[in-house]
Amino acid sequence: MSGSELPGTLESMVDKGSRTVPHRPLMILAAAMAVLGVIALGGLVFDDRSLVNAPIWLKPLKFTISVGLYAVTLAWLIGQLTRGKRLGWWLGTVFAVGLGMDMALLFWQIAVRGRTLHFNRETPVDQWINDMVANGAFTGWAATAAIAILLLFQRLPDRAMNSALRAGAALSVAGIGIALLMFGPNEQQMAQFRAGERPSIVGAHAVGVPDGGPGLPVLGWSTVGGDMRIPHFFGIHAIQVLPLVAFGLLKLARRYPVLESEFVRRNLVRTASVGFAGLLVLLTWQAQRGQSIVHPDFWTLVAGTGIIAVVAAGSALSLRARRPMHQLT
Repeated sequence: MSGSELPGTLESMVDKGSRTVPHRPLMILAAAMAVLGVIALGGLVFDDRSLVNAPIWLKPLKFTISVGLYAVTLAWLIGQLTRGKRLGWWLGTVFAVGLGMDMALLFWQIAVRGRTLHFNRETPVDQWINDMVANGAFTGWAATAAIAILLLFQRLPDRAMNSALRAGAALSVAGIGIALLMFGPNEQQMAQFRAGERPSIVGAHAVGVPDGGPGLPVLGWSTVGGDMRIPHFFGIHAIQVLPLVAFGLLKLARRYPVLESEFVRRNLVRTASVGFAGLLVLLTWQAQRGQSIVHPDFWTLVAGTGIIAVVAAGSALSLRARRPMHQLT
């Protein structure tokens, strides 16, 4: 049997997805992000203002790309649901409304008012906007978590994609949840509270150093301290990475017969999921210790090597342990 003749595989899911009516609220959100992304690009070219030592339009641009990709992915995921489809539609709508509100407030606060968004409690208006954005993000997180639970009860045609969607959604929920670690006061802010002062900023992206210091080009991730945006970013995009792994394995099955087995592809996806989860934990641990992504210490390197070894061993075992498709349960 050739890879192009595999029955009930990811290709049938892609065909099904192309015939499914798109989730309109999420696709409207994605289209709005495309428009705002063009505006943000124009801002980068024609507006030389800066905020926290970065071009003022850079943060809006990064958010439009991330939210746009996430909205399209979530719309596709909801299209794959065979059980709880109506509930999934409403959850997607909740996500679209919550994140749409967040993006509107983000552009207003940063591009129009020229003020920082996250953690800003300097004025009542700043605090209100910060709280509303947090509420929108938590609403989106709850909707994503509920969709992840729905995916546990689906039986999709391709077992590798089934595993990829479940693991990707779960890790994405974890990645969104990691953002909660940024909203607590850091040591400097706690010292201000103990001294009876009211800090204008409560929370931070960086750990061990102030926000706005030296960072990676475009991304802005700190190069001198820990940065919680890194595990947050990797976690939320697991929902795209792992399904792409499953899709890539199916395409490679046309060239490599060993991958024609759903059992092999499923185990490889599960191995990739374990590796991704390990990376997420490692990045969170590294950031929480105030360590820069570009300056890993001995223990970070040891842990990273261990993750690579586990993934390599799991991949080798997966490729060797083939099972006829009719024996799969």
